Amino acid sequence: MANLVLPDAVLVKNYISGDESALALLINRHQSKIYGFIYSKIGDRDLSDDIFQDTFIKVIKTLKTSSYNEEGKFLPWVMRIAHNLVVDHFRKAKKMPFQRETEEYSIFNYMTDNSLNIEGQIITAQVESDLAKLLEELPADQKEVLVMRMYQDLSFKEIADLTGVSINTALGRMRYALLNLRKIIEKNQIILTN
Repeated sequence: MANLVLPDAVLVKNYISGDESALALLINRHQSKIYGFIYSKIGDRDLSDDIFQDTFIKVIKTLKTSSYNEEGKFLPWVMRIAHNLVVDHFRKAKKMPFQRETEEYSIFNYMTDNSLNIEGQIITAQVESDLAKLLEELPADQKEVLVMRMYQDLSFKEIADLTGVSINTALGRMRYALLNLRKIIEKNQIILTN
């Protein structure tokens, strides 16, 4: 019973040290949020089950190879894996899900054509690579909120809970992240258009 109150980071450490039950506790603790996220994107139970299982297969492989270093941020890390697997699914199925348009999201919207030619794929990869570099220039707290909001599709309440700050602080960090990102983009305009 005492295990239930152990923080994620301790359970991860225990699992890496050979305690198989620690992983079961982590899965039980987070499965509704992770599965809910997958199902909200896929809308099909069987497929969502498959992606949920694939997510934890990837989690297990990463933890077993000791290449996990998320500094105690277990849930956002797993959500990122789930998100990437959902994106992979849509890429394979040749259809991307509709993304709701919001003011902050428009910066990240890439219009993708299913029949992207090689040049288009190279440009898209370059844009994604440039964006990743730009994100690295943000302060850690702003980058964390922005990644959780944009890539993991978490609500500001979830972000506040996961990062241990108030919703207002999470909103403020997001606002500053977007302002800083715009400044960085303007500053790097010449580099980005090369």
